[in-house]
Amino acid sequence: MSVRITHNGKETYRKMGTGEKVALEEYLQDFLKKHPTVELIVGSDSHSFNNHTVYVTTLVFRYKKRGAHVVYQKEKVPRINDLFSRLWAEMERSASLALHLRENVGVDISQIDLDYNDDPKFPSFKVRQAAMGYIESLGFNPKTKPFMLPAKGAANFLCR
Repeated sequence: MSVRITHNGKETYRKMGTGEKVALEEYLQDFLKKHPTVELIVGSDSHSFNNHTVYVTTLVFRYKKRGAHVVYQKEKVPRINDLFSRLWAEMERSASLALHLRENVGVDISQIDLDYNDDPKFPSFKVRQAAMGYIESLGFNPKTKPFMLPAKGAANFLCR
């Protein structure tokens, strides 16, 4: 299966906190050698501004006991006004990264965080079921609100 938005391993990823650039695949492999028990969680978020939309995709290295380390990619695109399209593209970015890491690095992604609400009162509810089904069809474990979403939370923070 493929997604419309794809990762090729050449994207610029940075460490959260320092902004230091990292070569994602090499960095991931080195990190896992030092910390083989971390859980890998992927997530994305977006925010629209006057003329553009910012997407942030995160890879969270979650330590078993507590704490996490985050690397991220930030992307600025022309403003996306349609909410469904913007939210669907968040999911596509997360799915693309997870697929790339599974197929090219051979790592397991423990969950993909999706910024969708399980309450029908919220607009993101309209995307939730389709996106969760799609992520599951790719063999990943989707998580949405109200569960703790560390990758989504980091992406949300970095979008601003």
